[in-house]
Amino acid sequence: MKRTLMTMATCTIAALGQAQPINIGSRREVFWDNFIVDQDKTTATLTLHHPQFAGTVLVHDEPYEGDGCDYHNILKDDDRYRMYYLGWAMPSAKKTPRNFTPQGIRVCYAESKDGINWTKPKLGLRTYNGNKENNIILDSTDNGFDNFMVFKDENPNCKPEQRYKATAYSNRHEPKGLWCYISPDGINFTRGWNLFKLEKGQAFDSLNVAFWDPNTNLYHAYFRGFHNVQNERLGDKNVRDIRHATSTDFINWTEAKLLDFGKDAEDYPLYTNVIEPYPRAPHIFVGFPTRYVERNKWSDSFDKLTGAQERKERMTLHPRYGLTITDCVFISSRNGDCFTRFDEAFVRPGPERQFNWVYGDCYPARGLVRTPGTRGYDDEISLYIFHGHWHDIATELQRYTLRIDGFASYQATYKPQALVTKPLVFSGKSLTINFATSARGSVFVEIADLDGNSIKSSEVFGDSIDRLVGFTDDLAQFQNKPVIITFTLSDANLYSFQFK
Repeated sequence: MKRTLMTMATCTIAALGQAQPINIGSRREVFWDNFIVDQDKTTATLTLHHPQFAGTVLVHDEPYEGDGCDYHNILKDDDRYRMYYLGWAMPSAKKTPRNFTPQGIRVCYAESKDGINWTKPKLGLRTYNGNKENNIILDSTDNGFDNFMVFKDENPNCKPEQRYKATAYSNRHEPKGLWCYISPDGINFTRGWNLFKLEKGQAFDSLNVAFWDPNTNLYHAYFRGFHNVQNERLGDKNVRDIRHATSTDFINWTEAKLLDFGKDAEDYPLYTNVIEPYPRAPHIFVGFPTRYVERNKWSDSFDKLTGAQERKERMTLHPRYGLTITDCVFISSRNGDCFTRFDEAFVRPGPERQFNWVYGDCYPARGLVRTPGTRGYDDEISLYIFHGHWHDIATELQRYTLRIDGFASYQATYKPQALVTKPLVFSGKSLTINFATSARGSVFVEIADLDGNSIKSSEVFGDSIDRLVGFTDDLAQFQNKPVIITFTLSDANLYSFQFK
């Protein structure tokens, strides 16, 4: 029987509508949600992995930036990556002069060719302290910004002047709520139309996400709401939540629904969501919501946690500024509503140092970037997380890396263990796998149809994100009919597979 090293919350298979053999065609498949896994026959262990720190890529040290810079979002646009973020400084109870004292919040822009080296171009669009030599694209003359998230609209019916769309909360324009901004070039934005009115159960003070999905031919929007709970947990009866709505035209939207993590899922607060289609398997959405943890009172552990004095000072502004800490979890979905969530943190605040373990840790940017691997290894996924809130220092945007497809994998001990799929239908003449073994470890693959015919692979060992598997016979004879795939693993991890 399948084992797992973590707690998972997930919708049931029935809720996902799966009954017949699953037609995977030639798309890449992963195991994060167990959707294709026969859990009764699988003995390998589903294991969550964690990104690794890879350095600082951007320092927010301009006079209009500071220790509040956040809500970074990144999009790939032809030969460059575009980044949008908020430039501002956090409130402070300190009486001494501060390093950063910008008034209001502004939307700033950066770009990169490789996702590693970023620049802040001088755009000449908005004035700060009498000078337009800056990377500000919008400021308080445009709106009282709390967030600003941009996507490039790939809908073939999109008007050229609306090719770049953004979502932003506004309490200045009527009706108050989540608004659309539009641009022909990704730089010059104008306010468009209201997307969602501010109503009971909605908040919008988060990085609200929207995008066009060609697989469903729909726009998807994920935004922040909140609901009350009866039992106080860690001091918070108002649970921050994530809601989902869809649209065919980016104007008229379905009624927003709470994300469904399954009937047995703990109902804890989630702040941002940064949901997007996973680039290597775009039929699956992935997200990295920040988990908000507000304890109800000061304790001995707060006295001993890093930054105790600064934490107490922040509490004079509001108790939660000192009593709240945050981390990040990993979620995925195949239909946009029903999500699998790993309850163990995907990103933790980490070893205690001067400026962490605060309300503001572990807020990933929206946008996964494929970057070259270190020392010539396979390419990696880069994620970006800001660091340095509350401390009157220049916020840093830090890069973290993870194996391609490597959010979670099935892992086996030295003693061979099996990963068995449900009945699948594939198309293709070859099979590639993303895997890693020890020197003595191995992967074997067997594909069997429902009539008892089967084909076996030769031994596979090594470490590659795209290894072609050798078989003893012609693989193509098994395509376009139901089959069950058995991966036998020894001291190995299996991350994904694809027929081609």
